[in-house]
Amino acid sequence: MAAVIHRLHALFHPGEYHGWGRKRRYFEGWYYKVINRQENRAYAFIPGIAMNETGEKHAFVQVLDGKNKLAEYHTFPSEAFRPSPGRMEIRIAGNCFTANRLELDLPDIRGKLEFSGMVPWPVRWYSPGIMGPYTFVPFMECYHGILSMDHSISGELIIEGHKVDFTAGRGYMEKDWGHSFPSGYIWMQTNHFQNPGISFKASVAKIPWLGSSFTGYIAGFWDGDKLVRFTTYNGTKLEKCFADQDSVELVFRNNDFRLEIFARRDDATSLASPIGGLMDGRISESMTSELELRLTDLSKNRILFRDQGRNVALEVAGKVEQIFT
Repeated sequence: MAAVIHRLHALFHPGEYHGWGRKRRYFEGWYYKVINRQENRAYAFIPGIAMNETGEKHAFVQVLDGKNKLAEYHTFPSEAFRPSPGRMEIRIAGNCFTANRLELDLPDIRGKLEFSGMVPWPVRWYSPGIMGPYTFVPFMECYHGILSMDHSISGELIIEGHKVDFTAGRGYMEKDWGHSFPSGYIWMQTNHFQNPGISFKASVAKIPWLGSSFTGYIAGFWDGDKLVRFTTYNGTKLEKCFADQDSVELVFRNNDFRLEIFARRDDATSLASPIGGLMDGRISESMTSELELRLTDLSKNRILFRDQGRNVALEVAGKVEQIFT
């Protein structure tokens, strides 16, 4: 009964652990992107839990060094994974991850970072997070949450014996849970534009649905004051979706705005990803790609924002031709 109560509470608090009572074919992972003020250090820290069909399971902390294009996957016994009911706090051995801080105790990385000025995706009773009403569907292969589009960082990490100060850097935070990543998807994110406080995220994926499938998409542009949303469930149309070895193009349009993105892909690093709950898949992510973004107000036929984004996290994975338009 307690597991059911915890899962119901987490339904409206995306950052919390959703896997209470799960014993097989399940994963849950949090994604902390941190970039220092000088922008010469970029990391993604990904803690989580993974369980396969037979109940074999382990905890993990995956580390992506975006500038050096290196990745490490640290495995822990499942008993080391200790979520807290009713709040976002995940402990894995000596590591701790919450809504406003992370503490690392890994072989080559130790230290604590704190976050402030968080910009979460709005939660409503009818739309508890970025997936909107799809959050209530019990058979999705993967659920997604945006915990902070942008925030400020303070603190330092000791990385391979060297002190790295992240104070006044920028961060981003999201998570996934379910049993597998989509068979084909594009995901990108950056909160590094000419002016600080602006953030963008988009994903397009092939979504299984009742024996068939559809192309689902979620994009958000935070201008420092308001969030402009482009989603499958709010009437947005995906006018263009294309990717090759060098670039990605996405165009979204709703009743009020048009969002155009052209991203230039950089060399990517291989990461572990979930298949049937266990982290047996491989995807590749770059944290050094670039993009051009333009947001147009359709009612006034006026460009509201046009700029280039840097330190772009970008993944193009699986059978992406399935989602081309």
